[in-house]
Amino acid sequence: MSDNKTPEQRMQELGYTITGELQLPPGFEVLLSMIKVIDKRVIVSGHGALNPDGTIATHLMGQVGDTISLEQAQEAAKLTALAMVGTLKRELGELSSIKSWVKVLGMVNTAPGFTGQTPVIDGFSRTIIEIFGKECGMACRSAVGMAALPMNLSVEVEAELELH
Repeated sequence: MSDNKTPEQRMQELGYTITGELQLPPGFEVLLSMIKVIDKRVIVSGHGALNPDGTIATHLMGQVGDTISLEQAQEAAKLTALAMVGTLKRELGELSSIKSWVKVLGMVNTAPGFTGQTPVIDGFSRTIIEIFGKECGMACRSAVGMAALPMNLSVEVEAELELH
């Protein structure tokens, strides 16, 4: 980053905290790795909006354009970014080991006729760029609508990153 601050320092300045580890509802199991590191490549599984303690942000669940507003979905995307950063911090140790956010796929639980997927996922991208800076945080990206997402999440995002 051009200001020589670490992502952790930037988060502190922004008032963001590292989100706790995902706390799944009772009886819910996922058979996946949240992160897979292959040499300098990092593949990140889909993340959704979490509260700071790692519980699912149930107040932001639902279909965007129906039960969830654009603004609520943007907040869900922001919390999704913070959840993903928390996972990266736990798995990689130092966030400054990330050289680049390469690719982001943002999925939005979309009501029929809703076409604002791009502004929704901008909530994710804006947060990542705030934390990592534009040079590192600006990724190639897709924002797509889905008929449904797991657990009725309003937003799910997966990513690919490069390490130094």
